Amino acid sequence: MASAPAQKTFTVGTRSSKLALLQTDLVVNELRKAYPDYKFEVLSKETAGDKNTTIAFREFTTKNLWTEELEELLIAGKVDFIVHSLKDVPTLIPAECALGPMMKRADRRDVLVMKKGLPAQTLADLAPGSVVGTSSIRRTAQLARQYSHLKVINMRGNIGTRLAKLDAEDSPYTCIILAAAGLLRLDLGDRISQYLDSENGGMLYAVGQGALGIEIRKDDKVMYDMLSNIGDEETTLECLAERNLLRILEGGCSAPLGVETEWVQASDGSKKLRFKAIIVSVDGTESTEVEIDGAVDSPKSAEAFGETVAKALVADGAGKILEAIQESKKSA
Repeated sequence: MASAPAQKTFTVGTRSSKLALLQTDLVVNELRKAYPDYKFEVLSKETAGDKNTTIAFREFTTKNLWTEELEELLIAGKVDFIVHSLKDVPTLIPAECALGPMMKRADRRDVLVMKKGLPAQTLADLAPGSVVGTSSIRRTAQLARQYSHLKVINMRGNIGTRLAKLDAEDSPYTCIILAAAGLLRLDLGDRISQYLDSENGGMLYAVGQGALGIEIRKDDKVMYDMLSNIGDEETTLECLAERNLLRILEGGCSAPLGVETEWVQASDGSKKLRFKAIIVSVDGTESTEVEIDGAVDSPKSAEAFGETVAKALVADGAGKILEAIQESKKSA
């Protein structure tokens, strides 16, 4: 363990939603266990993404909807670190900032949640014309690819807001798709009708989903060392690989990119990272997917592996799909 820092009190920045505060508590509680003699205070605030909950993600021109205001506090020295849902953190962050080591990842899958009163179903069970609520271009594209009989209507807001919209008596929604991690952290696992992955439902998740991104000042070695003591190496490496894939594809948060990573035992006894990735056109008519195993044992090799997967996707036609999406955005 690194030597204890001289600083006695640390301030953590976070969004003010119930889930964001709960996730911040997860980090702070681990730090308190490792550093019982130090104080950790929470500073929360609403961000642009919290204030505008009507526009679909794909319509935004900026990708830092949930991070910019908090990063300004971090750079100004008003907070010592920020806790984000990693999937909300753009792949390009301010030069003054860096992501620290990550704690063990929670369930990274998407899940299907049915309107209250309806029986538990799977995506394949849903009747033609059933309405699925989501604002994610990734989810929309993958639904269009495999479940063209379903209708997708935009839905935004925090988890409580989305569940309320779904369950309202006059709601048009049959179901919604959410990240498993948020529901489980809020003790709402009983709402889950189906867990979704490549084998069940054929849905790959978002880059970084289920992980917490802890952002620090780039030159803050004290904070980096503290986070190293509560970090999980496998989570950190797989998320770095996923994020570099997304960065190279230049799709940012709105790219229709789904991923799935897991650690597997190679024939020589070593551990390798198995990386599945898919890019789907928004209408679901075109897609390209790859599955590659790679040796990953450091941040540098993780990012290099993400680049390898990105090049494989582009070679298989991903560039054409992404270019078409960018052109449609420009014309809109």
